[in-house]
Amino acid sequence: MAKEKAENASQRFMRAMGKLRMIFGPANRSSLVHEMTEQNRELLARREAETQQWETLHRPDGSTYVVPRNPEDKSLR
Repeated sequence: MAKEKAENASQRFMRAMGKLRMIFGPANRSSLVHEMTEQNRELLARREAETQQWETLHRPDGSTYVVPRNPEDKSLR
């Protein structure tokens, strides 16, 4: 019978994680479908306002960089 190859690092890791899951159970996964809290709505509005102050410019080589839309506006920075 042919000798089996030795396990590589990823196979050893997966086997060890499998043993840990048998003891601790699977990772907790929460639902992505839920109502937004008032705190999350406020945070989202703040983040959207922050993104509106920047403009993405494209260089001829295809790379991009971000610059302030109005350099004098320091309200969100």
